[in-house]
Amino acid sequence: MQPHSTASERQTHSAGDEPVSELVQRASQQLTELVRGELRLAQAEMKEKGKRYGKGGGLFGGASVVGFLMLQALVATVIAALAVPLPVWAAALIVTAVLGVIAAVMALSGKKQVDQAAPAPEQTIENVKADVAEIKESAQR
Repeated sequence: MQPHSTASERQTHSAGDEPVSELVQRASQQLTELVRGELRLAQAEMKEKGKRYGKGGGLFGGASVVGFLMLQALVATVIAALAVPLPVWAAALIVTAVLGVIAAVMALSGKKQVDQAAPAPEQTIENVKADVAEIKESAQR
């Protein structure tokens, strides 16, 4: 004859005869590992975004330097136009136009870099939402 098991004995053994405390401990460890993994992902994403902001800021800085040079060339163009007939000021005007195009290209490229660096770590946010949904679903079972 086998003795009857008590309710407390039945509660401590489930899911392949593992004690509930061991299951809770394992779940806690897995949750900790999950959170750490998500934090590492967020850190990597923010590092990448920071690089893009740096690159975009550098291009904006370069555009402002070239824009300043363009203004200097424009001043030289006006001076040359007043001092000497056509050939000198025409050459200075060409240099000014080229510097203007360079500044515009650098500014647009810098804007593109800054636009690509979104303010939030999107992939991490999506992963955390999926993790929370899965935990809620598991808790309801």
